Amino acid sequence: MNPFPAQDWPDDIFTEPEDVDPNTLANLGPLTRLAGIWEGRKGIDLNPKAEGPERRAFLERIELQPIDPQANGPQLLYGLRYHIHINTEEEDITFHDQVGYWSYEPATGLIMQSLTIPRGQAVLSAGRASEDGLSLKVAARRGETDYGIVSTAFLEHAFRTDSFELTITFNPDGSWSYISDTMLSVRGQAEPFRHRDRNTLVKVAEPTPNPLALIAAGKTG
Repeated sequence: MNPFPAQDWPDDIFTEPEDVDPNTLANLGPLTRLAGIWEGRKGIDLNPKAEGPERRAFLERIELQPIDPQANGPQLLYGLRYHIHINTEEEDITFHDQVGYWSYEPATGLIMQSLTIPRGQAVLSAGRASEDGLSLKVAARRGETDYGIVSTAFLEHAFRTDSFELTITFNPDGSWSYISDTMLSVRGQAEPFRHRDRNTLVKVAEPTPNPLALIAAGKTG
């Protein structure tokens, strides 16, 4: 499942690229259309409960802001830092909170999403954009040491996450939609449960250029 095979890595693992463009927004490739602040009011969540699957509508706000270019030796990444906050019309409490990064490697087309949720789970998923650039997909599996899933002991015991897949589709009107499928092994249930979230997001604000881009443009201070 690794979209960047080890044999493609250079022998020199220390030297970082030179003359790196500081403007992240100009180098995000297929992630470009994600940059900004977005809201969606028609989200649907299907999650497991003792009495059977529960379907809930939710409200979502996602902020995706560019970060400075990142180097792992010769590997150069451009990315977005994000925060997702979800609640419902019925309750003021937070229904879901999530932070992480979207990363893009121009040299290979590799896309990565890292996510962390405060209930004790972290995921690093990877994938690529479609050839026409109108969609992208990332995935991760439990037990993988490169693009995998780690959870608390309780979640492993009661609601084990075996796989994660997220598909994003960019719409002609500038919005974007996603479907998130998480396969769960729920204690006491014989069959795996597909936990599905979906929503369509509309832009409500533009992104702020990354700090290095602002410095290069002389717009700091």
